[in-house]
Amino acid sequence: MRHLPISSDLFVENRAKLAKMLPPNSLAIVHANDVLPTNADGSLKICPNTDLFYLSGVEQEESILLIYPDAFEPKHREILFLREPTELLQIWEGQKLTQEAATAASGVTTVKWLKDFPQVLRDCMLGADQVFLNRNEHRRAAAVVQTRDDRFLLECQQQYPLHTYRRLAPLLHQLRAVKSGPEVDLIREAVSITKKGFERLLKFVKPGVTEHQVEAELAHEFISNRGGFAYTPIVASGKNACGLHYIDNDQVCNDGDMLLLDVGSNYANYNADMTRTIPVNGKFTERQRDVYNAVLRTMRASIEGAVVGKLHRDWQHEAQEMINEELVGLGLLTKEDVAKHTRDQPACKKYFMHGLGHPLGLDVHDVAPVDAPFAPGWVLTVEPGIYLPDEGFAVRLENDILVTENGPVDLMADIPVEVEEIEALMAAGK
Repeated sequence: MRHLPISSDLFVENRAKLAKMLPPNSLAIVHANDVLPTNADGSLKICPNTDLFYLSGVEQEESILLIYPDAFEPKHREILFLREPTELLQIWEGQKLTQEAATAASGVTTVKWLKDFPQVLRDCMLGADQVFLNRNEHRRAAAVVQTRDDRFLLECQQQYPLHTYRRLAPLLHQLRAVKSGPEVDLIREAVSITKKGFERLLKFVKPGVTEHQVEAELAHEFISNRGGFAYTPIVASGKNACGLHYIDNDQVCNDGDMLLLDVGSNYANYNADMTRTIPVNGKFTERQRDVYNAVLRTMRASIEGAVVGKLHRDWQHEAQEMINEELVGLGLLTKEDVAKHTRDQPACKKYFMHGLGHPLGLDVHDVAPVDAPFAPGWVLTVEPGIYLPDEGFAVRLENDILVTENGPVDLMADIPVEVEEIEALMAAGK
């Protein structure tokens, strides 16, 4: 845990919100993620289960959270189950949560060891009428590997076949879409670290550096500030930027190239997601500037358009119509092309083929109800782009915003983005 401690009040409040959504006499259970194997006897560092973290603040492997608000026994209403920190375990793996430390972090007063889980589960199941179990229900998830939640679902249904089982994910998607003040503060910290990384790059980038050297500069700044990469960074020079998920980051940045940087820091499991496109030599050509400003105008207008009550699909369509007009001005589309535009076949698709943005939070592509309009507390990315493989470059710009009753708040408003800002800072770095 690199980040500073978070007040347990956040997690206490999150559990209270979930408890209010559960029907009478219902039980909910959430598991930690697996520690994934690599090769030989290797394994990856655990990626905390974001639902478990949202409800408890716990990031430790094999942990289980049980919530049973109507339990007859008060001690059964919230229970955390943890690996017991034996002497042998701590010799090999280091410090583990004690019961006292887990209570301090989560606000859960009843903390037990994993060996107690089967009996406590039986006691609770024999009293509960409905059981809410969790799965990864993100609409873009590639669910090809069975998770701890998946395995428990099968075991629980086999052992207790007469209960009514319900999906927990839709409830958590509703809750997690709306960020509380403390959550927004953690996202702002991730944004602040991202800004430091970008400003470091503006002083570093020049013809002859490699994409992986640029990535290393980011790693230094993020980790030095208690963060880390929110996702595998895209550091794409020249035509590489026309591959939307290019992550090789192994090419030389040449004089005259544009360098697309889709990078963001993670802080306390909350994420920033930023894209900037800069000239490797510090000076935009006239064509690069024109394309860049077209994307920038679209991003700024799309930020203003992210208002309470708007549906994502309508917001996306508005951006496509703006990009259509920009492409006409750039000589890439004709007015006749634009006249044929439809929602299903947008005129701009050849040059702007991806979504305008997505919810952001504990996951980079955070969970939210698919059909819900934007609401106060939603945090979104805004990322239009124009891709020109025939001209050897692309421009994408991305800021993170907070939706409020009084209009959108740009969380990245102080991160350089104007052409003049970029050129001045790169010149100062040299």
